[in-house]
Amino acid sequence: MEQKKKPASIKEIREILDSAKITELASVMEQFRSDERAGVVKLLESGEKKLVRYQQELDRLYRMRDYERKYSSYRAICGVDEAGRGPLAGPVVAGAVILPEDCQILYLNDSKQLSEKRREELYDEIMAKAVAAGVGVVGPGRIDEINILQADYEAMRIAVSGLKVAPDILLNDAVTIPGLAMPQISIIKGDAKSVSIAAASILAKVTRDRMMQQYDEMYPEYGFASNKGYGSAAHIEAIKKYGPCPIHRRTFIGNFI
Repeated sequence: MEQKKKPASIKEIREILDSAKITELASVMEQFRSDERAGVVKLLESGEKKLVRYQQELDRLYRMRDYERKYSSYRAICGVDEAGRGPLAGPVVAGAVILPEDCQILYLNDSKQLSEKRREELYDEIMAKAVAAGVGVVGPGRIDEINILQADYEAMRIAVSGLKVAPDILLNDAVTIPGLAMPQISIIKGDAKSVSIAAASILAKVTRDRMMQQYDEMYPEYGFASNKGYGSAAHIEAIKKYGPCPIHRRTFIGNFI
């Protein structure tokens, strides 16, 4: 007589559900629908909530591709954004990213809305999936020389010129970049409204944060690893105590020295 197979334990079912890809979770859950144990029912309810959150994320990303769909007649749509306009120290960094059509990167959003861990994870995914990605860096000396707005523009031009694929149109976060021939669309709060701009935002932010962490090793007195060059109270006190270091923007710190 064939022995009846023992059902999987609650722990085993939890491990199966936790290891399932989100795109396969619904079908995996179906295997356990007939299991009436309270622990299994609770796991399936948790899985259903996870699927709802996943669908909400897909819907959000669909809305964030509105501009990409609107300008889909252009072959290579490039998002452009910058990081580091306001700090007292360090460079301004721009990112330019061309994503494949209908590219799906979960949790892609304005870099300011994401944790550092999430930005780092998304950076790697963006770099792996992008058709082309470019970065432009303009240092503090140049910022002092031409002012931060012109330095922003310069960093963006460098980022766009560094792309291995020439863009047909730019989607920019709230600016129109002088000196570029291709069409440009300026979108207010574009890093929260366009997947292309959001990707550029993350590229710029992660690149700059990594640079500031390196500068922290060179100039540890100023806490650049934590403040990223922004004017925190501790950073301002350090400027007053030690004076400026080579990466401080002299035109930004006149009130403190």
